[in-house]
Amino acid sequence: MPSTDPLILFYTSYFGRPVDIAAIPDCAPPVAWTNDRRRIAEATAVVFHLPDFREIGDARKYPGQDWVAWSMESRQNYPLMADPRFMRHFDITMTYEAGSDVWVPYLPGIRLWEAARADPVLLKTEAAPAVHFQSSGIDRSGRGAFITELSRHIGVDCYGRHRPNRQLDGPDLGRRTKIETIGRYAFCLALENSIAPDYVTEKMFDPLLAGTVPVYLGAPNVAEFVPEHSFIDAASFATPADLAAYLRHLLETPQAYEAYFAWRSKPLPTRLAGWLGGFDTPTMCRLAQLVHQRLQKADNRRARLPSLPFGPKAFLRTRLQRWRKRF
Repeated sequence: MPSTDPLILFYTSYFGRPVDIAAIPDCAPPVAWTNDRRRIAEATAVVFHLPDFREIGDARKYPGQDWVAWSMESRQNYPLMADPRFMRHFDITMTYEAGSDVWVPYLPGIRLWEAARADPVLLKTEAAPAVHFQSSGIDRSGRGAFITELSRHIGVDCYGRHRPNRQLDGPDLGRRTKIETIGRYAFCLALENSIAPDYVTEKMFDPLLAGTVPVYLGAPNVAEFVPEHSFIDAASFATPADLAAYLRHLLETPQAYEAYFAWRSKPLPTRLAGWLGGFDTPTMCRLAQLVHQRLQKADNRRARLPSLPFGPKAFLRTRLQRWRKRF
């Protein structure tokens, strides 16, 4: 028998690849998931990954159907997220921004925080005081110029695909290797690719979990996402040279340096712990719950014809792009 559960369609790819539906856990209340665009007329909700916006133009919107704008990327990198003319076509937002209908921050889960608090801080065995991981060349934060100038005043080992000066000592086992490498350094440069409120990514959290002090450049409200006195705010220094002088002071003053780890012996801040408790339900299941809630208020969408929200030109352009990809 056909399922009577609401259908949620992922209309676009996720950075060029189909969304892995098999990885989505069972949700309560239940929904059905699909990547098949041909089923859009059946869909209760349609999810669009905004960084793949070029795939959106030929979507038909059915009356009563919810469209979901999904992105974990900074709106500085994808200005369409800040364009009211574009965003008015979506009924639900699912992004890193705290005001989203389904909030998806980069925050680690509570178990990772507790494990970090229980683990001892590793000895800092590397000759260079600071480490930096970067694979993308995107730079809307000024991090390229920042690290170039900082490196003139203090040693920085750079790993990753973007301008490395150091290679991993052993095999690359992914995040595990990254965390273990960061843990051997006194400081980790946590430099976001752009600066936007709430855009606090794993660049901040990886050093905290590794037992290293993050030197952060990014979201102006970053302090809301981490324990007090757990990081160094690069923006609070007039120049990279001033920051380097402070880092050297910490290295020469062990008591001052160790104060940045005091948070590990305390309960997490009430605000942060409250947020983490709300993320026990997986992201897609929180979306499913919201779709169920909104479905109860939806009109009969089959009573009227679908529309082309982005117009006939966008429809034809997108269809042409799809045709070209097939040949």
